[in-house]
Amino acid sequence: MPLSSRAAPDITELADLCLSYLAEHPEELLAFMEQAGFDPHTLRASLGSRRLQQGLIDHFAANEGILLALCANSGLTPETFMRVWHKLNPAG
Repeated sequence: MPLSSRAAPDITELADLCLSYLAEHPEELLAFMEQAGFDPHTLRASLGSRRLQQGLIDHFAANEGILLALCANSGLTPETFMRVWHKLNPAG
């Protein structure tokens, strides 16, 4: 069932979608790792952490191109994605 057909994803589910997208696009994964200060070891060690989840969601929210691609591929609307982002960043 596409994500747009049901309730908004939770933070973990949305972060997993982001990470899956990056895993399929190595150049985008490298850009995220460089921006966030991760190397392969620290990225692996951070899997499942709230810090990584929020960083992934922030990265996509700040990059319209990959945000739109993720949404198109997952059946999620950009508005739904940004509602989850706003919950993490209520001050904007």
